[in-house]
Amino acid sequence: MLAETLSILDRVLSLGERVTHFDAATPLLGGVAEFDSMAVVAIITAIEEDFGVVVDDDEVSAETFETVGSLARFIESKVGATGDE
Repeated sequence: MLAETLSILDRVLSLGERVTHFDAATPLLGGVAEFDSMAVVAIITAIEEDFGVVVDDDEVSAETFETVGSLARFIESKVGATGDE
Protein backbone atom coordinates (compact mmCIF):
# COMPACT_ATOMS: atom_id res chain seq x y z
CA MET A 1 0.00 0.00 0.00
CA LEU A 2 2.97 2.30 0.52
CA ALA A 3 3.71 2.43 -3.23
CA GLU A 4 0.08 3.26 -4.01
CA THR A 5 0.10 5.99 -1.36
CA LEU A 6 3.26 7.52 -2.79
CA SER A 7 1.71 7.42 -6.25
CA ILE A 8 -1.36 9.32 -5.04
CA LEU A 9 0.78 11.88 -3.22
CA ASP A 10 2.94 12.42 -6.28
CA ARG A 11 -0.05 12.72 -8.61
CA VAL A 12 -2.01 15.09 -6.38
CA LEU A 13 0.87 17.23 -5.12
CA SER A 14 3.13 17.07 -8.20
CA LEU A 15 6.14 16.13 -6.09
CA GLY A 16 8.29 14.83 -8.92
CA GLU A 17 11.61 13.34 -7.88
CA ARG A 18 11.12 14.29 -4.21
CA VAL A 19 8.64 11.45 -3.73
CA THR A 20 11.41 8.91 -4.39
CA HIS A 21 12.98 9.99 -1.09
CA PHE A 22 9.79 9.45 0.92
CA ASP A 23 9.25 6.46 3.17
CA ALA A 24 6.66 5.48 5.79
CA ALA A 25 8.19 7.84 8.37
CA THR A 26 8.14 10.92 6.12
CA PRO A 27 6.02 13.63 7.76
CA LEU A 28 3.21 15.07 5.66
CA LEU A 29 1.49 17.71 7.79
CA GLY A 30 4.09 20.37 8.39
CA GLY A 31 6.69 18.39 6.46
CA VAL A 32 5.61 18.88 2.84
CA ALA A 33 5.00 22.48 1.82
CA GLU A 34 2.35 21.51 -0.74
CA PHE A 35 0.36 19.61 1.90
CA ASP A 36 -2.39 22.02 2.90
CA SER A 37 -6.14 21.73 3.48
CA MET A 38 -6.87 21.72 -0.25
CA ALA A 39 -4.35 18.91 -0.71
CA VAL A 40 -6.13 16.88 1.98
CA VAL A 41 -9.40 17.20 0.08
CA ALA A 42 -7.72 16.28 -3.21
CA ILE A 43 -6.01 13.25 -1.65
CA ILE A 44 -9.26 12.02 -0.13
CA THR A 45 -10.94 12.39 -3.52
CA ALA A 46 -8.12 10.45 -5.18
CA ILE A 47 -8.39 7.66 -2.59
CA GLU A 48 -12.14 7.42 -3.17
CA GLU A 49 -11.75 7.34 -6.95
CA ASP A 50 -8.74 5.00 -7.08
CA PHE A 51 -10.06 2.43 -4.63
CA GLY A 52 -13.83 2.80 -4.96
CA VAL A 53 -14.32 3.65 -1.28
CA VAL A 54 -16.13 6.41 0.56
CA VAL A 55 -14.26 8.40 3.19
CA ASP A 56 -16.60 9.97 5.73
CA ASP A 57 -15.67 13.27 7.36
CA ASP A 58 -15.55 11.67 10.81
CA GLU A 59 -12.92 9.18 9.63
CA VAL A 60 -10.40 11.91 8.81
CA SER A 61 -8.10 13.32 11.47
CA ALA A 62 -4.72 15.00 11.66
CA GLU A 63 -3.24 11.64 12.67
CA THR A 64 -4.37 10.16 9.34
CA PHE A 65 -2.15 12.64 7.50
CA GLU A 66 0.72 12.77 9.99
CA THR A 67 3.10 10.61 7.93
CA VAL A 68 3.16 8.69 4.67
CA GLY A 69 2.84 5.49 6.72
CA SER A 70 -0.21 6.66 8.65
CA LEU A 71 -1.90 7.60 5.38
CA ALA A 72 -1.00 4.22 3.87
CA ARG A 73 -2.46 2.43 6.90
CA PHE A 74 -5.64 4.48 6.60
CA ILE A 75 -5.99 3.58 2.91
CA GLU A 76 -5.32 -0.07 3.71
CA SER A 77 -8.05 -0.04 6.37
CA LYS A 78 -10.52 1.50 3.90
CA VAL A 79 -9.67 -0.93 1.10
CA GLY A 80 -9.79 -3.88 3.49
CA ALA A 81 -13.16 -2.73 4.82
CA THR A 82 -14.70 -2.79 1.34
CA GLY A 83 -13.35 -6.28 0.69
CA ASP A 84 -15.15 -7.67 3.75
CA GLU A 85 -18.58 -6.45 2.71
